Amino acid sequence: MKKRITDILFLMAGAFLFALAVNLFVIPNDLAEGGVTGITIILYYLFHWSPGLMNLILNGILLIVGYKFLDKTTTVYTIIAVVFNSLFLHLTENWSIASNELWVNTIFAGVFAGLGIGLIVKVGGTTAGTVILARLANKYLDWSISYGLLFFDLIVAFSSYFIIGPQGLMCTIVLLFVGTKTMEFIIEGLNPKKAVMIISSKQDEIAKQVIEKMDRGVTVLSGHGYYTKNPKEILYIVISKQEVPMLKKIVRAEDEIAFITIHDVRDVFGEGFIELSKS
Repeated sequence: MKKRITDILFLMAGAFLFALAVNLFVIPNDLAEGGVTGITIILYYLFHWSPGLMNLILNGILLIVGYKFLDKTTTVYTIIAVVFNSLFLHLTENWSIASNELWVNTIFAGVFAGLGIGLIVKVGGTTAGTVILARLANKYLDWSISYGLLFFDLIVAFSSYFIIGPQGLMCTIVLLFVGTKTMEFIIEGLNPKKAVMIISSKQDEIAKQVIEKMDRGVTVLSGHGYYTKNPKEILYIVISKQEVPMLKKIVRAEDEIAFITIHDVRDVFGEGFIELSKS
């Protein structure tokens, strides 16, 4: 119950920040947005229809169509996020901020939008619209949620060209990029992990040093060279980005001709990292 309440508070905070991005920075500067929000902004420019009301209607339709692709918790959280987002868009409709610097407003629009969507996605919700498409792309195509969202949002943003003009479109692209990087930061955090694979004739010495000096676990995988057919043991280690130099130093000291590959890792769960039950 405590986690549910915390999640709902995050959903509300994310919806509020996203509404501020639209009403404080996007609309006053004749910018656009991606996804359903971008469509509602276009409708606002053309017909002065309420973004909050249109956001609720359009996202409601998309939820009816796409709910079967989401699990129960995500669906409930998405409904909460959409309702509060529409509510806050309506309540902050007449809010303003004293800033006439277009590029400053563009950057802050991206930051607020990225923070808002990031908080919503982090606890397992979506803002419906293109976020549903991005989550589906993440599930079935293994796309990053943030870049999947950017892809779908750009499609909507480019369609607003004839309304906001070339400068507005350029600013919108910057807005979406800043929003994507901000959302990525919120979802993935400050401490990206690296997965390292090491092939060496001194694997025992390297593994021992890693365990003793770095206090990291080491997994040994069995393999063989395709050409020589000689069996090889491969060390698999997951470490933080900051630990990479120390690992290189250990390997270099034991075996200067070792073969090393280092990969970016998006999520790590288990002992020594984030418990799966808390993810």
